[in-house]
Amino acid sequence: MPVIGLTFRSISATRSEKAPSGEIRINSTPKVNDIKEVSVATLKKKALAFQFEFVTRYDPDLAELKIEGELLYLADKNEPILKQWKKKKTIPENVSVEILNHLFRRCLLKMAVLADDLQLPPPIQIPRVTTKKQTPAGVG
Repeated sequence: MPVIGLTFRSISATRSEKAPSGEIRINSTPKVNDIKEVSVATLKKKALAFQFEFVTRYDPDLAELKIEGELLYLADKNEPILKQWKKKKTIPENVSVEILNHLFRRCLLKMAVLADDLQLPPPIQIPRVTTKKQTPAGVG
């Protein structure tokens, strides 16, 4: 079933004043903190609201970018997902894959802009255009 909405509740970005030395490691981690059932009036259905945080760290201790928010997911059946969450604090794999992919796509794009504002490398690979190497005449 689909993700039907995403709301960012808070966005923070901090960078230390020290100059980076050596290799910078970038690690992005999404985390679901809670799941609850909510009514979606426009659809006349109940959806699942996933409370999440998405953190990108630049190590060693260079910067941290953090987004907190809520993702709305329309499941075929909410009860099994809620039961598993309450019992084990886990999400069924098929639901987890869809939610995590959506969070990575939306949050990393937002964090790429924040990283640029803080003069940090982007947390995702940006394609680069290069010139074609010319082969000398008579070679090849």
